[in-house]
Amino acid sequence: MKSIIIQISSGQGPEECCRVVAKVQEMLIRQAKQLNIQIEVLENIKGELNGTLRSAILLAKAEELSDFTKEWRGSVLWIAKSPYRSFHKRKNWFVGVEIFESQEKLKWNPKEITIETLRASGPGGQNVNKVESAVRATHKPSGLQVLAMDTRSQLQNKKLCLERLEKKVMAWQTSQLIDEQQLQWQNHANLSRGNPMKTITANL
Repeated sequence: MKSIIIQISSGQGPEECCRVVAKVQEMLIRQAKQLNIQIEVLENIKGELNGTLRSAILLAKAEELSDFTKEWRGSVLWIAKSPYRSFHKRKNWFVGVEIFESQEKLKWNPKEITIETLRASGPGGQNVNKVESAVRATHKPSGLQVLAMDTRSQLQNKKLCLERLEKKVMAWQTSQLIDEQQLQWQNHANLSRGNPMKTITANL
């Protein structure tokens, strides 16, 4: 099974572009499910307004992904009126979609993880703090940490903790990969406005 990382970015665009990032993410997830592609969100960086995203990172897995990647890789032009500025004349909003092969680049190594148990804090009556049910996991290379104390079961908290940390590590590794390849999609100047790969006309 092949796996890819998908990054959607608004660059330095206005909130309308951040709205498009959220919309494009919804479309990608919906299309992936229709094609039986496993897809999950690794990271969302929220915009200033509700329902907007500055950037998104997704992980997709399937036996065949080439048609899916060809359709989306590049700049996406979204044509619609601004929902935030009713008298604004601009209707063209650009976001960038970059795709990375993740099989060799992104690795999850349990040996790089340290696990600690600690007493859960917060409401819960007499049973709280008597058992070390909370779990904290640390990824040593990055220093990323996740604390889980959702349940009273240490085993279940450990499972949740590792699942969440794996997503954070994948997102961190993706950021490292982007820096290495100097693909600065966060820079609005790099979004190819004149030659979009995909054009979508919609009510924003």
